Amino acid sequence: MRQLFDRDTWIEIFQSINKNKLRTFLTMVGVFIGIYIYIGLSGASKGLDNGFEKEFETVARNSMFIWAQSTSKPYAGFKTGRQIQLKLQDAEVLRRQVPEIVALAPRNVRGVFGSSPGVITRGLKSGNYSVFGDFPEFTKIATKRIYDGGRFINDDDIAQERKVAVIGERTQDELFDEDEDPIGGYIEIDNVNFQVVGVHKFAGGGPFDNDSDIFIPFTTYRKIYNTGDNVAWFTVAAADDADVVAVEQAIKANLRRIHKADPTDEKAIGSFNLGEVFKKIFGFANGLTFLSLIVGIATILAGVIGIGNILLISVKERTKELGVRRALGATPSEVRNQILIESLFLTMLAGVIGIIAGALTLKGIDVMTQNVEIPYSNPTVPVAYVIGSLLLMVMLGVLIGLIPAQRAVSIKPIDALREE
Repeated sequence: MRQLFDRDTWIEIFQSINKNKLRTFLTMVGVFIGIYIYIGLSGASKGLDNGFEKEFETVARNSMFIWAQSTSKPYAGFKTGRQIQLKLQDAEVLRRQVPEIVALAPRNVRGVFGSSPGVITRGLKSGNYSVFGDFPEFTKIATKRIYDGGRFINDDDIAQERKVAVIGERTQDELFDEDEDPIGGYIEIDNVNFQVVGVHKFAGGGPFDNDSDIFIPFTTYRKIYNTGDNVAWFTVAAADDADVVAVEQAIKANLRRIHKADPTDEKAIGSFNLGEVFKKIFGFANGLTFLSLIVGIATILAGVIGIGNILLISVKERTKELGVRRALGATPSEVRNQILIESLFLTMLAGVIGIIAGALTLKGIDVMTQNVEIPYSNPTVPVAYVIGSLLLMVMLGVLIGLIPAQRAVSIKPIDALREE
């Protein structure tokens, strides 16, 4: 340990490196590239994880959207092309038949799927916006961030068919004055007065929502638009440990049975399984991390072996010098430690430079993607991964250094002094 802090040790190391600058540099490049690839790919996979978590941070991971379509096969006396209509009572059947469902919200809308948007007016201001008929349970699947002082639709709104509305940020900007509090104010939705009870911060709540959406109670919606028990689609969240694909198939199978569609008619019921998408994305990210680990270790190992070869050559070239040291009283352990410290120094130097370069690259990628609308954010590598890579380099540097170190120790002083 004392030899590590000895000035003469480091003078000798730098003299050795200085004699073989190009060869040493090219050998260190292998370790540098290995750790650089590892940091880069690991950070890239983490950025992908972070991006999708941020993009869908308000939506349940195991969520899906189910809607009805036209049949593509004749069944039970019905012809091909029959349009299926989901009903409110379907929700109760699904809750009973598919126990993995933890939340299910029937939804209706104007302004999506080609339907006419709701005409919203307030005084002399007006606009066309999507109007959703929702249940409070929807927030268990897609959380709505409500500004202070407001709220989302509650059970009393549903039971009493209240004319209350939750508006979006853009709706507030376009219908209310800048210094005006919209909470408690009134807007007209298709000539019906509604009191504003909340303003939601848009953060993504599914593939159909945006920052101008207006939410009203489902029961009020069906009364105003005369939709009865019709439902446009179901938003569903499955249990965390559930197989989201199996849950999706079970829901669709039950809906085909309820609405008398052929059990094999995959086109009768449409769906978008966000849980499956999440699973694939995070599986890809984990695979990328694993790939970075394999490629990084292989490249680092190749680089470290190269450093070992350089040290073997160095030992051969320094045979006479080592013999003189042994003749002057240097112990075998001192000679061995000299070579091991040199091996460890070259390995760690290349590794640290690779880590710094990788971190700077990830920072540059983060800056470039901040204003780009892609699900990518804050590509970083966990500290544990960096520490683990450093420990790996220490271990490899010591192990590979043992070979030239043992070669140096095996040199007999009398033979070394004869070396020309």
